[in-house]
Amino acid sequence: MTNGNPELRDEVDLCLPDGRLNPAARGHSRRQLHRTNLRGFGRTKRWEYWGIITPTHVIGLTLADLDVLSLQEVFLLDRATGRERSIPFAAPMGLGVRLPDGLPPFEATGRGPYSSFRFTGEHARPGRPAGTRLHVRVPRVSLNAFVESAGDALGVVVPFGEGLFQYTLKAPACPVSGVIWVDGVSYAIPAGESWAVLDRGRGRWPHAIVWNWAVGSGVVEGKRTGLQLGAKWTAGTGATENALFVDGVMHYLPDEVDFTYDTVNWDRPWRAQGERLDVTLTPFHVRH
Repeated sequence: MTNGNPELRDEVDLCLPDGRLNPAARGHSRRQLHRTNLRGFGRTKRWEYWGIITPTHVIGLTLADLDVLSLQEVFLLDRATGRERSIPFAAPMGLGVRLPDGLPPFEATGRGPYSSFRFTGEHARPGRPAGTRLHVRVPRVSLNAFVESAGDALGVVVPFGEGLFQYTLKAPACPVSGVIWVDGVSYAIPAGESWAVLDRGRGRWPHAIVWNWAVGSGVVEGKRTGLQLGAKWTAGTGATENALFVDGVMHYLPDEVDFTYDTVNWDRPWRAQGERLDVTLTPFHVRH
């Protein structure tokens, strides 16, 4: 069923001066138009997540300020061996993590005794497209990469209820290049063979929620193609985070998507179905 979630074209504050959701902020957009001027403590969540897939590795980079604690984390999967490692650093009261609420480009940072994260947004300049430069250093792993902002993203405001809401920005199928060092060995993040996705979140959350998320990036029939799907957490809100991206152009899917999967055997195929799509997702690794 179409939910009537309108497309926004002008910059807007996410919140009213008292911290409630601004009614004018509800809708979806093709780039970040929301200034996420959050107020309040205890339910406020902010994060920047970059997922990167290369011929050799799957990489997850997380910066999160969850009010009561902060998190800086690197997840790394070696695709050849199936070996995974997670290197997290947590601190109380959001210490060490800075996640701006203004409009991009901006710099998100994480600092700790054994960690350094810097995600720096950059305007386009001669010879270099707009994008985000990623610098990460944790024990045994370092990364330098540049993610190109190659077209539309999907920004959506999801209202949960009185005083609770989420702004999310998803940008799949972003070209990325650079290098990652693991235990002193360098591995290329080769341009043309590597993809990045951004998950940016700013909001005030209920105590418990269930969230399905699927994202895909690649080339289909010569066209750069991205898929962004979400379910359960948006049900009944009038908003969805579903879209297809073709050569940088976002095609919004306003209908709910249902995920079907085996909760005992997670490595069996997952299926996502909606009025305008029917997708089968076959896992090659289950994170432990």
